Amino acid sequence: MPRNLDLTALRSFVAVADTGGVTKAAAVLNLTQSAVSMQLKRLEENLDQSLLDRSGRGIALTAAGEQLLSYGRKLLTLNDEVYGRMTDSAFEGVLVLGVPHDIVYPATPNVLRIFNAEHPRMRVQLLSSHTTRLLQLFDEGKCDIILTTELDLRPGGETLIEKPLIWYGAPGGSAWLKRPLPLASEPNCIFRRPMQEALDDAGIPWQMAVDSDSSRTVEAMVSADIAVISQLAGTAAPQLEQVNHGGALPDLGAFRLNLYVSDAQKGEVLHDLAAHVRRSYRGPALALTA
Repeated sequence: MPRNLDLTALRSFVAVADTGGVTKAAAVLNLTQSAVSMQLKRLEENLDQSLLDRSGRGIALTAAGEQLLSYGRKLLTLNDEVYGRMTDSAFEGVLVLGVPHDIVYPATPNVLRIFNAEHPRMRVQLLSSHTTRLLQLFDEGKCDIILTTELDLRPGGETLIEKPLIWYGAPGGSAWLKRPLPLASEPNCIFRRPMQEALDDAGIPWQMAVDSDSSRTVEAMVSADIAVISQLAGTAAPQLEQVNHGGALPDLGAFRLNLYVSDAQKGEVLHDLAAHVRRSYRGPALALTA
């Protein structure tokens, strides 16, 4: 006799796996911790499998849990797509999402994919710019949701995660050994001043070897071992690698990844998009990369 999975319980399981804990998953799902725990227990009983290893300080997936996570994502995506296409006819419009170009990957494509499946009649316009510009556009009402990289948090914002600022260069490169230290940056990059000030405080001479408005140009020059760059841990282009300088370069501190959501009357769809942004940018894809 065919048996059916409880998709509500499955969604709670995937949320726990993505966020790393019941408390965070409950916040994402708008449920109580006890409700999420009960759903997880019911799912394990239905499958007669232990899905989570609770023996350590945190929560880890068992082998069965890892397998279910792969299937679970596919089932939920298909469920959300079907439900969205069959029911989402009451609202059509555009949401503007602003993300600094250096943190678009790896999380934003996942946000757009899931939201599009849930709300096929809505269009998300992705605006990639630097933090200062995105804050300006948000204040002018030209963005519905923005992500920023900042040292502090403005009123009305929400810090999703803090990430260390890291030195990156060409794989196996030697540019970091040169003095003056050759730097690469866009003029409006919010990491530019902290990078320069950290070097000044450490007494390390530097020069702007690459100063371009094009992020592609900056990445190309750094990957050619012409200069080094500072970026948030886990967000650098794949052709760059963290510089293992052994303390020869100064620590650059940490930046906040902040979320701002407008109070525009765009209803549930705006809150859905914000929820997916929170989930993806707090999830393992970005949060656990250092």
